[in-house]
Amino acid sequence: MLRKAVLAGLLLLGCSASVVAQPLPGQHGPTAELLEGGGLRLSTRRTNDRFQDGNRLWKVELHRGERLLASWQAASGIAERQTADRLWSPGNAAPLPAGEYSLGQPEPWGDDLWFDLQPRFDTTRSALGIHRCYPGTGCICMPSRAEIDALAAWVRRGRLRRLRVIN
Repeated sequence: MLRKAVLAGLLLLGCSASVVAQPLPGQHGPTAELLEGGGLRLSTRRTNDRFQDGNRLWKVELHRGERLLASWQAASGIAERQTADRLWSPGNAAPLPAGEYSLGQPEPWGDDLWFDLQPRFDTTRSALGIHRCYPGTGCICMPSRAEIDALAAWVRRGRLRRLRVIN
């Protein structure tokens, strides 16, 4: 009863009660428990949301079955090239083409990491990967070092070898 009264009071004052989102179980990397059972699937998708500078927000997501274990922010392509031909190359700054990719193991790339992506379909695009950058001009670019490190741990320990670009 008291809770209802407090919520009603907040709504009357123009405030809203916010729900604190719980972090996803694998957000910071794999655990022994989360690695059990196999069936891990890595994908990325373009969302309708945007970063503050107008670049489209992408999500790199790790699933087991229907369960979302982790989700990291990324970018692909520059804001004004989101509708460009994604299969054409070189260097048109369009997002990564939709489809299946072979995913390489994370390897050092300067002071950072690089995950090689090989399309499993016909395209003239080349030198594709996942790495830490922002904004991106065609790869999957993850701005956060902590998030790319968590993804690298999943790729290594979960033996992830494929990435699906959904849209």
